[in-house]
Amino acid sequence: MTDALPNDIAPILQRLNELLQRDANEEAANLGALARRQFPVSADLLRLHGVALLRVGRQRDAQMAMTRAAELAPGNIEVQCNLASMAMAEGKLGAAIERLQKALTHAPGHPALLQVLGTAYMAGGQHVHARDAFALAVKNMPQHPSIRLNLASAEMELGRLPEAEVQVRQALQHAPSSDLAHAMLGHMLHMQRRPRDGAAMLLQAGKLAPNNVQHMFQAAMMLDEAGDVIGAHEAFTDALSRNPEAIPVVGQLLFVRRRLCRWRDIDALSEQVILAVSEGQPGVHPFAFLAEDTDAALQLRCAKTYASVLEQQAADFRQQFNLRHPVPLPDSPVRIGMLADGFHETAVGQHIVALIEALADTELEIHLFATTPDDGGAVRRRLSAAATLHDVSGLNRKQVVSLIHGTAIEILFDLNGYRGRGNIEVMSLRAAPVQVGWLGYTGSSGAPWMDYLLTDAITVPSVLREHVSEKVIRLPRCAQPNDPGRSMAETPSRQACGLPENAVVFACFNESYALNPAVFARCMLILQQVPDSVLWLLSTFEETHERLRQAASALDIAPARLIFMPRLPYAEYLARYAHVDLYLDTLPANARATASDALWAGCPVLTRTGDTMAGRTVTSLLHHLGLPELITADSVSFIGMATALGNDREALATLRRHLVQQRSQSPLFDMQGFATDFHRAMLAVSARYRIGRPPADLDL
Repeated sequence: MTDALPNDIAPILQRLNELLQRDANEEAANLGALARRQFPVSADLLRLHGVALLRVGRQRDAQMAMTRAAELAPGNIEVQCNLASMAMAEGKLGAAIERLQKALTHAPGHPALLQVLGTAYMAGGQHVHARDAFALAVKNMPQHPSIRLNLASAEMELGRLPEAEVQVRQALQHAPSSDLAHAMLGHMLHMQRRPRDGAAMLLQAGKLAPNNVQHMFQAAMMLDEAGDVIGAHEAFTDALSRNPEAIPVVGQLLFVRRRLCRWRDIDALSEQVILAVSEGQPGVHPFAFLAEDTDAALQLRCAKTYASVLEQQAADFRQQFNLRHPVPLPDSPVRIGMLADGFHETAVGQHIVALIEALADTELEIHLFATTPDDGGAVRRRLSAAATLHDVSGLNRKQVVSLIHGTAIEILFDLNGYRGRGNIEVMSLRAAPVQVGWLGYTGSSGAPWMDYLLTDAITVPSVLREHVSEKVIRLPRCAQPNDPGRSMAETPSRQACGLPENAVVFACFNESYALNPAVFARCMLILQQVPDSVLWLLSTFEETHERLRQAASALDIAPARLIFMPRLPYAEYLARYAHVDLYLDTLPANARATASDALWAGCPVLTRTGDTMAGRTVTSLLHHLGLPELITADSVSFIGMATALGNDREALATLRRHLVQQRSQSPLFDMQGFATDFHRAMLAVSARYRIGRPPADLDL
């Protein structure tokens, strides 16, 4: 660079602006230093040089340059905004706000000052003040899209989604090609429980920003949530083409392909995901990872890595909330909270409702926080009658946390875990002093905000204890509750179900991701050795059905021997088990709700014990039911037992008679006994908390 500079400062300022726009920050810093020798009292030069110095990491020099610029031109709006932004970066929010408010006394209503002031308020969690600052900025500069987007963000934080949507749509009128505006609208629609509409906006954002992976990834997640798994697969594939090394995309694409039974090249994706987890790379979702054939140590590593990212995000929010949990008085009731998206006609609702009813007459005070709206069904009515049910489906996570905290919940259960939508974010903010995982996710959360895991000694034996980050509460019975009073519809004919009249019926109503190639091959070997038998599966998509039929044909099984049951109302689904001779479990992820449904309906279940919690749930069910004969240790014994039973109609009939008797005798279906054990566990957990003792393993 030459030392010769023009006598007029204007070309130098123009050159500095050009360099900063091109991100040529080192060159800009050098030019600024040289120019300041010739023009030492130019506030504009000092400001631009300060920006360059800041970008190259010379914060102290940048601060000095900006401060000098403010001394020379105290009314320079850009300098005041820069200094405030630097203060915010250093965590000095109070100083930033004070500077901006002072500047506004000299330039009332200036949009740039108001926008930075609103940003400072947002960083400090003062969302009402932020909204007011952004709103005034919009009033004074209505055609500026970024200010409207900031106002929309503040409205979202306040839970005012319709008002936020208005601002984003107006921003799009002024900037129709803004991918960020489309993306924000997509997330806003998603928060209003319109995932399909949200996905459409994010797909458009992805078209406007071809190199952006996140837009397509989020669109795919929303399509998945909306039930469009095929559309989600296309969007995940698109996202992966934009960045083949994006591990979150690889993990979700793998999980979607398992659900669609698209097994071609699936091993390569699985190896990539398992390697990423073993190396501690973030982004693999713990629930999806349960479908991979790994061990408990790697599952815990996956959960810990995933939780560590959420913990970093939650730390600032917890500081803003500053929630305090006063210890309850010794004679006050134990207030239990349960958070779930399934307090209706779902597996969680069906299986927990009888327990909640059995606890109604105890000193436990039960509060249910439902993140999904009332479906008008019988389960929701029963739950509402037996406990205090809070419909939080229209609240954002901060509002949910405030409600739970305001209800003075002492022990908060997460009934979804990594399987649910949004629960983890709520739990990470520590809405209650004691937090427990149960039911939804059959693994350890790996999360520092979870204190206990409610389980049993079969699901978590001593050999697996080291792979659980929480303290464990082991119930003396299977930790999965069962409603002994569930209603069953009238059993339809075999013909009405699409089943052959005299065939032996094997069934597997697990979700399709559990039906991996190894599981399917075992089922086909069983069909080969049991003449005139069929396999009854849960219906998904016609293209998936055709793919499975082709796979069966490749293994010398007639495609017609695969039969698909549509998704039905619970009572009608239960009635179908009358036609099932033997339920075939899956591995590495066992059945859970469907297995206990089968056993309650009198249908025997054959399992193979795995090496993880997710692979031991049915072993626990059968152990506590007193049927260890149906627990196998390996594939050979699993196939042998299924084949032997399939060819012995009398043995199957004997098993069914035994199961029908056990429905009224087995502790597996003794909900009063389960409630007694649960009650005792909660009193023990509460006692430790109230006397100031840390969580500890509890074996009841």
